[in-house]
Amino acid sequence: MNDLTRDSERLIEQGRILRDDNRAGGRHRRAPSIGDGSARLKQKNLWLRVRNIVLAVFAIWLGAGIAGAMFSGIGFWGVMAVVVATAIAIALFSNFPKVKTPNRADINKGNVQQMVGRTELWLEAQRPALPPPAATIVNDMGVQLDALGLQLEGVDQNHPKAREVRSLIGEQLPEMIDSYRKIPPHLRTEKRAGITPDEQLTEGLGKISGEIDSITRQLAEGSLDDLAIKHRYLDYKFGAGTETSPQLEDKS
Repeated sequence: MNDLTRDSERLIEQGRILRDDNRAGGRHRRAPSIGDGSARLKQKNLWLRVRNIVLAVFAIWLGAGIAGAMFSGIGFWGVMAVVVATAIAIALFSNFPKVKTPNRADINKGNVQQMVGRTELWLEAQRPALPPPAATIVNDMGVQLDALGLQLEGVDQNHPKAREVRSLIGEQLPEMIDSYRKIPPHLRTEKRAGITPDEQLTEGLGKISGEIDSITRQLAEGSLDDLAIKHRYLDYKFGAGTETSPQLEDKS
């Protein structure tokens, strides 16, 4: 009897988790982007929808105008048909095309910098299914991926750091989240070898986050060195910036 009760409670809990997960799946599309990379992809999709709406409405009204010129007007029902067709076109293209979440297999394709933006979009789709501490790391990871994307501009695709980013962001990160999501929800909070899958995921994402920051800093070292050299040159040529020029002191 106790086993039956526990099984019933487990099934009810799984149902609640599935319900909440489905609801979260509806909400995450309206959630803020975790980074500029995914935001740009969404913005590009938005402008595509606006363009399609403008073209569709223009085509409808142009067709109505041509028909009116050929038949000396389109009449009341013709006007109503144009209005309805316009409303349908706006409703259709306001929701199409959808922002396509990259498939797991597509994340690691193409340019490594573009991969960063696709990873952000993919992470946003996974966020509702993650435990809160892991979801917080994913949110912060968006800013890190933006900074990494900037440092990857102009970097050769065969550069060791580019290959390292491809392995870390395109393979290890999604593999970890995929492995977690395959675990039944009721087992994610059970300890195994002293740690739960929720905790393992959170710790793993934390390590990946730290590695992303480390790679970004390594890639930025060249720019930091250049800035330091320019700063030392200016100090050598013009003196310390905090000192006041003698000519300015005489004039004052």
